[in-house]
Amino acid sequence: MLDINLIRKNPDLIKQEIKKRHMKLDVDELLKIDKKRRDLLVKIEKLRAKQNKLSDQIARLSGKEKQKAILEGKALAKRIDEQEPKLKKTENKLRDLMSLLPNISHESGPEGRDESDNVVIKTWGKLPKFSFKPKDHIQLGKDLDLIDMEKAAKVSGSRFYYLKNEAVLLEWALVNYTFDLLRKKGYIPILPPQLVNYNTMYGSGFLPAEEFEIYNVNSKEDNLFIIGTAEVSICAYHQNELFEEKDLPKKYVGFSTNQRREAGAYGKKTWGIFRVHQFDKVEIFKFTKEDTSWKELNDMIGTAEEIVKGLKLPYQIRNVCLGDLCRKCAKTQDLEAWMPGKSPTGPRGGKYGEIGSGSNCADYQARRLNIKYINKEGKKHFVHTLNCTACAIPRTLIAILENYQQKDGSVLVPKVLQKYCGFEKIKRK
Repeated sequence: MLDINLIRKNPDLIKQEIKKRHMKLDVDELLKIDKKRRDLLVKIEKLRAKQNKLSDQIARLSGKEKQKAILEGKALAKRIDEQEPKLKKTENKLRDLMSLLPNISHESGPEGRDESDNVVIKTWGKLPKFSFKPKDHIQLGKDLDLIDMEKAAKVSGSRFYYLKNEAVLLEWALVNYTFDLLRKKGYIPILPPQLVNYNTMYGSGFLPAEEFEIYNVNSKEDNLFIIGTAEVSICAYHQNELFEEKDLPKKYVGFSTNQRREAGAYGKKTWGIFRVHQFDKVEIFKFTKEDTSWKELNDMIGTAEEIVKGLKLPYQIRNVCLGDLCRKCAKTQDLEAWMPGKSPTGPRGGKYGEIGSGSNCADYQARRLNIKYINKEGKKHFVHTLNCTACAIPRTLIAILENYQQKDGSVLVPKVLQKYCGFEKIKRK
């Protein structure tokens, strides 16, 4: 949510942001409704002032004058009752329009229309060289009895999967490896709720803009939403709270099973377990001061890189262009691991695939959730909120299986995971 005062004072800035993001939103209509809301507020406040003044007078009146004042007071009350529904309707309409406005993007964000315009800013690691034709994770998953999508399709439908055997142990190894690394960096472990109410989903910025992606558990008894990332629940953890400046940054690492409709992925290749409806993920989240949030974002993305480097997976980082930038984010960088089986026609028979992203949402979420901090001078400010993928399990498993595969069909396990899972290689007799 943007500050309404910013929109009033600098509507051209908002219009320019909308244009850069290739959106269609009417700022002038929003300001028109905002003016109507303010006019109604003034009108109601004047009527209430008259009503209060009249109430004071009635206590001192008697006879016909008192009766006349009482009738006048009833007329004022009726006028107020007539105006309040209009005000509520106008406020709701303004809130709906405000909810669709994008965040103000950081100046370092490249202009562009979609993910094809995202800019590579860093690469790391040597791409593997195979003396044989490498398999993709789908074939490896079948051959080694690690992934079963066919039976999952019978049970749940398309784009679900079963993890089996060593793949399950690899998941727990990845989670433990990631949590151990992050705890040493001061992140507080947290297991967040996976069902949340409307205010939580709205406050974290996923409603109404991303409603098409969210599963809604809608019934007479419940009106809850299933999270698509731990970011949702962790972000709302401190809603309506006031931090002391000394307590920032506040850092959390959460694990969750996430569900997404992936309706926005229409036309994109699903490719095995790369884009599925349910997946596990470790997420890191920070509440920071506004003057340190960009440094904190760099540190956060650096931590995500450290996790991937520990796994010795080649990767690249891309700066997300404004047309591909999530509405609530001011800046996002994607971390993409090399996946040898992702595109047989790509360079060297592979392609980089996104395994996570890090974003600064500035005060966009904090305004919706009313999360502030008080500085040493006693002034209150909205915090900035940052999120980053620490480990998206299925996509990281893809990268491990495909990069660590051997000629005999087996798959080596990254050294940092061996102490957690108890084996060095996955193979079948």
